Amino acid sequence: MFVAQSTATTWPEEVRRLARARDAVVLAHNYQDPAIQDVADHVGDSLELSRIAARTEASTIVFCGVHFMAETAKLLSPDKTVLIPTAQAGCSLADTIDADQVRNWKAQHPGAAVVAYVNTSAAVKAEADVCCTSSNAVDVVESIPADQPILFLPDQFLGNHVRRQTGRDNIHVWMGECHVHAGISAADLRAQVAADPTAEVLVHPECGCASSAIWLAGVGDLPADRTRILSTSGMLGAARDMTAKTALIATEIGMLHQLRKVNQRTTFRPVNPKASCRFMKMITPELLLRCLREGRDEVEVPFDVAERARQSVERMVAIGRPGGAR
Repeated sequence: MFVAQSTATTWPEEVRRLARARDAVVLAHNYQDPAIQDVADHVGDSLELSRIAARTEASTIVFCGVHFMAETAKLLSPDKTVLIPTAQAGCSLADTIDADQVRNWKAQHPGAAVVAYVNTSAAVKAEADVCCTSSNAVDVVESIPADQPILFLPDQFLGNHVRRQTGRDNIHVWMGECHVHAGISAADLRAQVAADPTAEVLVHPECGCASSAIWLAGVGDLPADRTRILSTSGMLGAARDMTAKTALIATEIGMLHQLRKVNQRTTFRPVNPKASCRFMKMITPELLLRCLREGRDEVEVPFDVAERARQSVERMVAIGRPGGAR
C-alpha cells in the first residue's frame, strides 16, 4: 500500500521521494513548464517519451503532457499504471476530429489509407491504418503504394508539408490545426528575420508559417541556407551543433528551455513569444504532487479501442525514424 510521509524540504525533493515511494517514472514533454521539465526523469517529444515508458521497469508512469500523449503511453505500456496530473489537459488539435468523423471520411474515400498524426485520441488512432510523427510523416506516407489515396489527419499544415515533400497529389488533408502553432504567422516570422537577418530559423511543421517559410526562403525573403522545418526532436538535434549567434524558433515556447540547456553559445528567441499552450501549462507543480500522492488522474483506454489503436502506433514505430512527435 502506498504511504506518503513528507520529509523533503524542497518541491523537487518531494517529487523525487514520492516517485520512489510509488515506483513511478516521471516524463515531461518539451512544452511543459521549465520547473516540470527539470524535475522529470526524462524530457522529450510525445512518442519518444512513450517509447521510454514502454521500456521502463517502473510500475507507474506519470506523464506530464496532454491527454493523448498519456493515452499513447498506455497503448504501448498496457500493463503499467499511467497517470496524468490532470485529465483536463486536452489538445486543440486532437479535438478537431473524432472517430465518427474518421469513419465518415473513410466511407467517402473507399480504399484510401488513413494516416493519423499521433496528436489524436486513441479512438481516432483505432480507425487509422498507421500513425505518424512530425519527423517520420514523410517516411510513413512513402511506405504506402504511390497509387493508393491517403487520408491524412488531423493537422493541415503538417499534411501540406508532407504533400510538398513527397510530391503526391493523392493526399487528402483534414483541415485541423493546433491553435498555438497556427497562431505563429508568416508576418511574425518576417518581422523577426528583418530584425535579425543573420539568425538561424527553425520552424515546426504544424506552424501556420511553415508553408510561407519555404516560399519566403525560395524567393530570398528568408535565408534559404538557414531556414529549416523540423520537429521538436529535430530542433534539439540542430541546436546541439549550432554555432550561430541567434536562432529564431517557431514552436510552443516551452521548447526554448531544452534548446538553451543543450547550447549556451546561441541565443534562442521565439518567433511569437505568446505561443504558449494553455493545456500543456495546466500541469503545475501542485498537481504533479497531488498526482504522486493520490494516484490521479489514471488513464484508461477501452480494450477494443486499445487493440486497434496499438496496431496503428506499432506500424508507425516500424517505419522510418520513430521519434519527433511535436
